[in-house]
Order: sequence, then C-alpha cells, then structure tokens
Amino acid sequence: MSRSLDLVFIGLSLSSSWGNGHATTYRALLRGLKQEGHSVLFLERDTPWYADNRDLPEPDFCTFATYRSIDAMLETHGERLRTADAVIIGSYVPEGIAVIDRVMALRPRRICCYDIDTPVTMALLDGQEADYLAMRQVPLFDVYFSFSGGPVLTLLKSHYGARHPAALYCSVDPALYRNSGEPPRWDLGYLGTYSVDRQKTLETLLIEPARLLPERRFVVAGSQYPDTIVWPDNVERIEHLPPSQHAAFYSRQRFTLNVTRANMIAAGWSPSVRLFEAAACGVPIISDWWPGLDELLPKDEAILVARGVEDVVAALTEMPDARRTALADAARDRVMSGHTGRMRARELVQTLSAILPRPFSEKLSATR
Repeated sequence: MSRSLDLVFIGLSLSSSWGNGHATTYRALLRGLKQEGHSVLFLERDTPWYADNRDLPEPDFCTFATYRSIDAMLETHGERLRTADAVIIGSYVPEGIAVIDRVMALRPRRICCYDIDTPVTMALLDGQEADYLAMRQVPLFDVYFSFSGGPVLTLLKSHYGARHPAALYCSVDPALYRNSGEPPRWDLGYLGTYSVDRQKTLETLLIEPARLLPERRFVVAGSQYPDTIVWPDNVERIEHLPPSQHAAFYSRQRFTLNVTRANMIAAGWSPSVRLFEAAACGVPIISDWWPGLDELLPKDEAILVARGVEDVVAALTEMPDARRTALADAARDRVMSGHTGRMRARELVQTLSAILPRPFSEKLSATR
C-alpha cells in the first residue's frame, strides 16, 4: 500500500487537550500521516466542554470538522466515510456504540478501532460494556489498534474476539517537543489531569518528597484536582498547560515524574504520551514501575524507577549532573528512533496494508 491513503478518524477530541490525553496522541499521529503523504479527515463531536477550551481549532495537518449529532455527521460526511480507505473510530467517542453501528451500516472499505484506553476498555467490557464500545462490536473491526501491547493483544483476540489486534502506542512530534534551553526552575515536576487511581502515587513520589525537602521546588500541572488537596508551599500549581507550553515546562525541570493509571499498570505495555514527550525534551524521568517499561526505556539506563519516597529524595539530592544528562540522552535517543508520530504513522499504514477490504457480509459471518 504505497499510494496515498484517504483516512477518516472519529475521535474524542483533536481540537482541545483540556482534561484528556487523546488530543496530543492524535496530533502527533496525524502530523506523521501528513508527512507520509496521506490525507486525513478528523471528525469530533461538538461538545460544550471542548468547544470552550479549544487550543487547536484549525489544525494544518488534516481536515477537521465537528458535528452536532450522528445524523448530521452522516448527512455531511457519509460518502467520505463509505469510500475512504479506512475509517478509524477512537475510544471515548460520545455515543460511540451508536456511532460504530451507524458507520458500519455504510459498509466502509475498512473500519478500525483505535483504543487509546485499552486496559480501561477491557475492564468496562468485563463489567458489561463501555459507553463507547459494545462487546459484540469488537469482532467487526478489521483492525483493533491498541494503546497497549504485549499480552494484551493475545487477550483482545482470545477473550474479546478482536480479529486483528495490533499495538499502536502513543507518540511524540519532535518538531514540538524538544528542549527549550531554559534554565531549571523546578527540581521535580508532573504533568497530568487528576485521577483518583494516580493520586496516591503522586502523593508518595512528589508531594511527600516536597514536604521532606522544603528547600527544593516542585510543580504539578493539570486540571480537575480537588480543592481539598493540601499542597506544600514549595509545590507550584498550574491549572492547565496547553501543548504549546509543554516543551518549555519539561525543559525547566531537573527531573520529571511519570505516574501510571492502575489499569495500565495491571495490563503492562501501556506507555503514557507524557513519557515520550518528556524524553523528547531531554529531561530525566522518574517513573513508577509496570511490566513492559524496560522494553521501551531500560531501567537505570534511560529511566529511573521509584518504589517509594526515598528513591525520589535520593535522586534529587545525590545524583550528579553527568548521570542525569546520560539518563536523559538515552531516553531521547530511544524515543526519537522509535516513537515519533511519523514512525507511528508508518506502523498504522503497514498494518492496514495487510488487511484487504472484504464484503461486509463476510465480517458478519465471521462473528457467528
């Protein structure tokens, strides 16, 4: 499949990074697809939350459109959905189950899922079904692109019925994420929206070290943190940080912290986009541990793993600058060679090239 492809994505959000990690993932991937010569239409539900907080209303790397209802989307874009080389529907799309059913009824040439929340999706499906995906729909996708790799791919096939599960990790745009050269302002920082299952780790690996090291400077950037949290005086809070400011934010940290959601830790092989962004900016990373991390960023070579507060305190107070620089350089080399948006775009196209279009009736019979 060497020719230029016509692709349609239906995703949670491309235009707003407020309170979600999907936007930056899509942006890096779609920029990579443009660099590879492919054309993309991205469709996003016009919801008040994202409409009021758009930090990329007019992307220059794809055609972008919003829709008010499924009927309106199909009326305006139905022919493009039917004739595109592939339609790729993301996780957490509003009314996702109905969107998938209605798009499948058009009998597109290829229809794929891009699950940016795979372990969360599997947990929801085990309970009954996710709001954005039904168990009955999983086998109908030509490819189930998964945010998670490793054993998760086997489970997607054996337990959930995915016909062709394939890992498609998040990625980074190296043109946007690089060291700004600014002097350090904080000893340790963290970028992430509030999540109940990450908060305990954030307390252990950042807030408690801040209490123990009052002379050091810390920062937490991200929205939706409860007002009940008592932040130490040496922890600066930034409510929302648009992607345009991420590189400078990372560049001004001596270390940055990566904290992983519980479902992602349990599944393993589920890197956060923040991990790749921080590495691309040349800042040494302190992270919690999860299976598969070593395959992406080898422990003590390209990343530090903290099991508790004492590991963080030791890194902040004892590590020589030369060691910090070596960690950062090793992580950046690995990300630049294997985890850019352009590399991820090539992986997506290579996977699609192996899937020939087939009549929709065959897809239905395959699930019976």
